[in-house]
Amino acid sequence: MNKANLIERIAAEAAVTKKEAEKMLEATVDIIIKELKAGNEVTITGFGTFLARTRHARGGVNPQNPTERIQIPEVKVAKFKTGKTLKDALKA
Repeated sequence: MNKANLIERIAAEAAVTKKEAEKMLEATVDIIIKELKAGNEVTITGFGTFLARTRHARGGVNPQNPTERIQIPEVKVAKFKTGKTLKDALKA
C-alpha cells in the first residue's frame, strides 16, 4: 500500500473527502516528525510507539576501497516499537 492508497482508504473509512484525508495524514506525519526531532516519543495506544534513538559513531569500511577504514558519525534514527493490539492482530 502506498500513500495514495492509504489516503483513499482513510477517506472511505472516515467518510471524508480525499483532500481532507490527505490533510489529516500529512498533519499526522508532520506532528510525529516534529516530536521525534524534539526528542519526544509518540505513542498510539494499541498500535505502537515511535522513538528517536542515537546510533553511536563506529568504524566501517569504504565500499569503494575495502582496505580503507572510515569513521561513521553518530546519527539519530527513528525506531518503532509495536503495541499489544498490533502484535496480537499479526499473530492471529
